[in-house]
Amino acid sequence: MLKLHFKDARQAPLWLTEERFTLGQDPRNQLQLDDPGISAFHAEIRQEQGYYYLSDCGSLAGTWVNEERVTTGLQLRSGDQIRLASVELQVLDPVKQSTAPRAAAGGWSLQVLKGEREGSKYPVNAALTLGRASDCELCFAGDQQLSRRHCQFYLKEGGLHFKDLGSANGVLLNQQPSKAAPLHAGDQLQLGSMSLLVIGPKITQHSAEEDQDATRFMPMVSAPRAPVQRQSSRGAAVNPARASAADTPPSGAEPVRRGAPWPLLAALLLVVAGAAWMLLGR
Repeated sequence: MLKLHFKDARQAPLWLTEERFTLGQDPRNQLQLDDPGISAFHAEIRQEQGYYYLSDCGSLAGTWVNEERVTTGLQLRSGDQIRLASVELQVLDPVKQSTAPRAAAGGWSLQVLKGEREGSKYPVNAALTLGRASDCELCFAGDQQLSRRHCQFYLKEGGLHFKDLGSANGVLLNQQPSKAAPLHAGDQLQLGSMSLLVIGPKITQHSAEEDQDATRFMPMVSAPRAPVQRQSSRGAAVNPARASAADTPPSGAEPVRRGAPWPLLAALLLVVAGAAWMLLGR
């Protein structure tokens, strides 16, 4: 669905919801323009099978699209510039705008899950009014359960909020009645017979799991070497002040054992002598 924007921002944009949309000074027009040079019935836009055609209605100043004069049946496309005397209008398609780079600036958008224009996505970069009236930025004229100005969406400190504008059927936020509330990604709104999904800005976060799985290489730390203590043959620590070369065995040699005590040798000699005497006496 196409929408008309005023280049001088004199009033809110208008949705082209009707099959025949007329422009001129006469109050019976859908868009009344009091500017000099505008005829009583200056031009009209007809909608046929989803396409929009602009025709001049015999005006004195003429009807111009992209600075070319229009007579009858010119098909309008998103981005066209319409001029009626000194009044300048721009034709926009919000569905195509949702894919433009500026649509991602705020990061918030609303997607129709159920109802008129199901599947359509609308970026929220400023305050938007939703309802059946043609001056609503989000106009759903075919939903008779919506009020003319049902609710408004607006940005506050980077977050998306909504407030009910005194609608007849109210607003359900996640199946609960609500008059006004901040919105979060994944919230669902029920307005009239339509459902909206709130889509939030993408946030890039460093994954904690990546930190847990990542291999960490730590620098090698050289530990100080402990001083080597020399031990004597008895296993006791050697006092450096009293140690001598005789007490220190050569490297790789077996420790030297001291001689057996003299009483043990004497007893052994007596046993051997006694044994010999007994053998000789026989």
